[in-house]
Amino acid sequence: MTSKAKSVPEYIKGLPDDRRAAISAVRKVILDNLPAGYEECMNYGMIGYVIPHRLYPAGYHCDPKQPMPFAGLASQKNHMAIYVMTVYGDNDTEKWFRKAWAATGKKLDMGKCCIRFKQLADIPLDVIGKLIARVPVKDWIAVAEQARADRDRRATKRKSK
Repeated sequence: MTSKAKSVPEYIKGLPDDRRAAISAVRKVILDNLPAGYEECMNYGMIGYVIPHRLYPAGYHCDPKQPMPFAGLASQKNHMAIYVMTVYGDNDTEKWFRKAWAATGKKLDMGKCCIRFKQLADIPLDVIGKLIARVPVKDWIAVAEQARADRDRRATKRKSK
């Protein structure tokens, strides 16, 4: 569910008590492990962790007016979710993440970058912290730049056929 909250505290305040506690706990782990340069904000109706335009003026390739997303945290209709773009955009990070999660014995409910959970006990917070800490801003920019170059190369190839 997309929130109309203008700030992170307003977003959290609007959550039901049980979800407020869970989202707050995950948020704390993210903030405690967030590499320098990323910023917390409201982004796409959820709590976002982004590379601000002052560090990466190109912004998000889908919408350059938006800062480059790194992670998100949201309360959805039927679950809560942590969105970590590097799990989708970087094969090495995804492999590391799946192995680290499996070692905890907890069941992983995941889409491409969406880690879904119904209660805080469903997720290993230490793995989430390590995942967030794993990718410095410069590394995420490099992955994004490579993805853009690959996309442009494919588009040029299609046009030349």
